[in-house]
Amino acid sequence: MGRVIAAQLAADGFDVAVAYVGDIDLADATVGEIKGHGRHGAAFAADIADGEEASALFDAIDDRFGHLDVVVHTAGINHPVPLIDLDLADFDAIHRVNVRGTFVVNQQAARRVRDGGAIVNVSSSMVRFAPPGLSAYAASKAAITVNAVAPGPTATAAFLASTPAEEQEQLAALPPLGRLGRPDDIAGVVSFLVGPAGRWVNGQVVYANGGFV
Repeated sequence: MGRVIAAQLAADGFDVAVAYVGDIDLADATVGEIKGHGRHGAAFAADIADGEEASALFDAIDDRFGHLDVVVHTAGINHPVPLIDLDLADFDAIHRVNVRGTFVVNQQAARRVRDGGAIVNVSSSMVRFAPPGLSAYAASKAAITVNAVAPGPTATAAFLASTPAEEQEQLAALPPLGRLGRPDDIAGVVSFLVGPAGRWVNGQVVYANGGFV
């Protein structure tokens, strides 16, 4: 989802910095897509839940690009098991990335984004639905404020890899539009929120889920 959003923003005319952890190949491919739209792009490795690393990340972005107008925060993890079976270490990991990481990124963004800029967090429609296997994830995503996009079930690589085919079919049948979301569905909403047409949208959660809930 983050890759598609980055490419969409490049197509909208933004230079884009990509923060990643672990998958440098995907980060480099994303930068390639940004440059394919004629914009500047760069990838930076960082643990966004670590205050010092996050600060260094924003410093590096400032040094490379000169200023910061938009921050889109998409980082999130999940361990889809029923609440009674969830290991506390996994619970702590979920909240470290999804809650602490969101706070740290938004704190840095609030200090650095120029006047007239935009901050968008990607939340989840699961905060309303909260199926049994996603209780900890839903709780972590509900701890988000500022403008947030809350996707419904979306056919990202992580979702498809972690969700059984039968459950995918069940989730796709829930919204009136009769399909799973696509990353470009979410990228379009982010593009709106950070563009001129979305300047009067503030402090909202936009549920981009095809009418899922």
